[in-house]
Amino acid sequence: MYPGDTFTAVALQGGTANVILGMLGWRPMTGYEIKSIVDRSTRLFWAASYGQIYPELRRLEADGLISGRSEPQGGRKRNVYGLTPAGRRELRAWLHSESQAFELRDEGLLKLFFAGTIDGESAIDTLEAKRAKHQAMLEKLRAMEAEGKSSGYAGLVLRHGIEFNEWQVRWCERVARELDGSERKAA
Repeated sequence: MYPGDTFTAVALQGGTANVILGMLGWRPMTGYEIKSIVDRSTRLFWAASYGQIYPELRRLEADGLISGRSEPQGGRKRNVYGLTPAGRRELRAWLHSESQAFELRDEGLLKLFFAGTIDGESAIDTLEAKRAKHQAMLEKLRAMEAEGKSSGYAGLVLRHGIEFNEWQVRWCERVARELDGSERKAA
């Protein structure tokens, strides 16, 4: 943090506020635009739903960290939000603070963890499904990289996603071969 900066409760209340502050750090946006960008970018590692975004926009505005202005379009209500100076300070403080959250939720790993509770026969199928999911994500990320739309820091995060999914595919293949070999020896 910088001298004089205060780190309010925003970061402690959850990542959705930080996602919003970060997106608005680029430019003013509507809630719909924020959700659309989340779905094409941070969703791969930090999702946010409309049910999280809109209440958080109202809270951040009430806290004086963002300001909204009505800009109806085509007969539809539409609010465009931007960072206030306090919001920019909050974003800076969060970016310079130690990361608090790391959570990996992977149902395939959860199923593999419990595969032995029944008979272990589901393990190979679980690994193949997990491998296929990571392979599909890898193809999607490589296509994004080929489009050249992600550069700078977003490009670094995209590269992380590619390398992470490459590793996951290789890991699933290796473990499936190991399990297949051990099951043959046991038979």
